[in-house]
Amino acid sequence: MGSSEVSIIPGLQKEEKAAVERRRLHVLKALKKLSIEADEAPVVAVLGSGGGLRAHIACLGVLSEMKEQGLLDAVTYLAGVSGSTWAISSLYTNDGDMEALEADLKHRFTRQEWDLAKSLQKAIQAAKSENYSLTDFWAYMVISKHTRELSESHLSNMKEPVEEGTLPYPIFAAIDNDLQPSWQEARAPETWFEFTPHHAGFPALGAYVSITHFGSKFKKGRLVRTHPERDLTFLRGLWGSALGNNEVIREYVFDQLRNLLTLRGLWRRAVANAKSIGRLIFARLLRLQESLQGEHPPPEDEGGEPEHTWLTEMLENWTRTSLEKQEQPHEDPERKGSLSNFMDFVKKTGICASKWEWGTTHNFLYKHGGIRDKIMSSRKHLHLVDAGLAINTPFPLVLPPTREVHLILSFDFSAGDPFESHWQPTGGCPPTLRTIRATTDYCRRHKIPFPQVEEAELDLWSKAPTSCYILKGETGPVVMHFPLFNIDACGGDIEAWSDTYDTFKLADTYTLDVVVPLLALAKENVRENKKKILRELMNVAGLYYPKDSARSCCLA
Repeated sequence: MGSSEVSIIPGLQKEEKAAVERRRLHVLKALKKLSIEADEAPVVAVLGSGGGLRAHIACLGVLSEMKEQGLLDAVTYLAGVSGSTWAISSLYTNDGDMEALEADLKHRFTRQEWDLAKSLQKAIQAAKSENYSLTDFWAYMVISKHTRELSESHLSNMKEPVEEGTLPYPIFAAIDNDLQPSWQEARAPETWFEFTPHHAGFPALGAYVSITHFGSKFKKGRLVRTHPERDLTFLRGLWGSALGNNEVIREYVFDQLRNLLTLRGLWRRAVANAKSIGRLIFARLLRLQESLQGEHPPPEDEGGEPEHTWLTEMLENWTRTSLEKQEQPHEDPERKGSLSNFMDFVKKTGICASKWEWGTTHNFLYKHGGIRDKIMSSRKHLHLVDAGLAINTPFPLVLPPTREVHLILSFDFSAGDPFESHWQPTGGCPPTLRTIRATTDYCRRHKIPFPQVEEAELDLWSKAPTSCYILKGETGPVVMHFPLFNIDACGGDIEAWSDTYDTFKLADTYTLDVVVPLLALAKENVRENKKKILRELMNVAGLYYPKDSARSCCLA
């Protein structure tokens, strides 16, 4: 168990600092195997962008090839947003065994199975929590289906390998959705929230809580009520909650609810005791879905409130209807309880959908005297969502000087993601370069060292993205940016590749013959740029050489 107090200190948390220090020894050994001699280990960070299943699979391909080429052992930090977090977290749940991880991936997408019963059971259990939100539904009923995986492991389980230094230190990104206006207006750093095996919190504020107490209730910096640590399936849902825009996600949610209510077995049980209620919910959900799919927003009533407030009112009052009165005397108590839990789950999901409530968790900074920002300390709850809604890569988490990163390998798996903009082959900046533009703007606003890229260069690159861009500034880290879909690997078929692996591509269409080419493409991008990576590793390692010392690096 971690500390029961909120930590507000500048710089790195002591656990991360110790883990990174242990990692340096492994990095030095890895550099030596790559024929790079250094007295001290440079800090290298690998970043993975979002992009749903495409990012998940491609990121696994990148990690697998980096391991094969001896490059992964030279990395200090692994950080990701959205789909990349699914891949990065899998690395740790498989103890860094990339061969086994890749084999498991292929197996999962060969059998085309999803354990609906187990996923539904987890979702129903989650609905008993006071902070249940659409993130729980999304995690257990959508993301688990996408990845064909229901992980009951925890982030804290990753402590051992990172504390021993055998694996890079992982950072998973989210953003505070309540601060979206601040992000849009001023790109506020406080918007970013991070998770590691040791802590969760706001790096811009230096405010953290132990990862084992994320979700627990705090007041004035002290633990008030403990909640169990959330499993990786939930966290993957939280980190990857921006697979599409609001309309697409709404369609997913209501489709799933409709499917659940019409499943024969469950429907028969529901009809036996709550037939009229079930039908009413079903009809109302369909009505709301149809209005959301239309060209215009739902009509408003005379009070100016959206028409779908009926759903909130109906479901909140639902508990007034006594299911017990409708039960037959001989009804099995266990069956009765299961039905009640299921209907409560549907009710809560409907309420959250009508309010569009995501990522609800207790604010560990509530009433904390050490936080000057009254907005941060006055909220009882936080609402955390996919960081891709801000920048589709976790640059803001590895750029602070406290992490002393010297080289960033940024792997961008974007392909017309809706929270960027659709890539157009005839002009405009594709999402993979928009990421660089957005990061440059963020760093300029907050005086964070980052290589400046001229608009003219971005415009030129956008016409035909290559497999690697090397960005250097007078200060700050060297950045190597690797677009997944590029002319070097895809030739003139970039648009075809993007269409094949569209973010909205249904999970059931990801068969093995779709997965394997994507893995191969991601591996090729690493393999073909190995010499460039080694050259930059040599350069940043050279920062630690005495002036009269010779440098050595074999690039052949």
